[in-house]
Amino acid sequence: MKQFAVIGLGRFGISVARTLSRMGHEVIAIDSDEQKVENIMDEVTTAIQADARDEQTLKSIGIQNADVVIVAIGENVEANILVTLMVKEMGVKTVVAKAINSLHGKVLAKIGADKIVFPERDMGARVAYTLTSGNVIDHIELSPDYSILELVAPKRVVGKTLGEINLRAKHGVNVMAIKRNGEIIAAPGADDVVREGDILVLIGSNRDLKGLQDS
Repeated sequence: MKQFAVIGLGRFGISVARTLSRMGHEVIAIDSDEQKVENIMDEVTTAIQADARDEQTLKSIGIQNADVVIVAIGENVEANILVTLMVKEMGVKTVVAKAINSLHGKVLAKIGADKIVFPERDMGARVAYTLTSGNVIDHIELSPDYSILELVAPKRVVGKTLGEINLRAKHGVNVMAIKRNGEIIAAPGADDVVREGDILVLIGSNRDLKGLQDS
């Protein structure tokens, strides 16, 4: 279990915080708006009303101990950049920052943001899933209960056929396609062999997909 801190509880920040929490991770949610903090209080580990632009406040919260900090401040670009710079200088290993456009993204990259996301293009839930698994390439939520996941084939399945892996019987997950060297094998059969570097496109319930990743 990792510890995440989400700074800024707009639609994007709330989506990230809720998804990470539902996945079983420790989540600290921070915003200056008391109502936003109260709205998410029961869904995360800790919800704190605070001005994230205050370095001492962030230190007192223990932000420097988080594995990943997501700076999701959207309305105030100056605050977004300042907070990103501060948490990076505090020694946080991975800082993910929300950008509103490509120029903003370039500034964030120059001050050390490890990952930059554009909410118009990257839904919060997708970011949360890709942050928590090194093998997950993409996550598309079809409904609150079902998703499509693109997963780099784990070493344990390389060299085996889909029939031998039998993900449907073992995990309740179906293989929709295999991406290989830029090509797509649609509706692969039981005799198709998984190769190193393959990306498996899976569909299933969120619970089953998480179980597959944890196995």
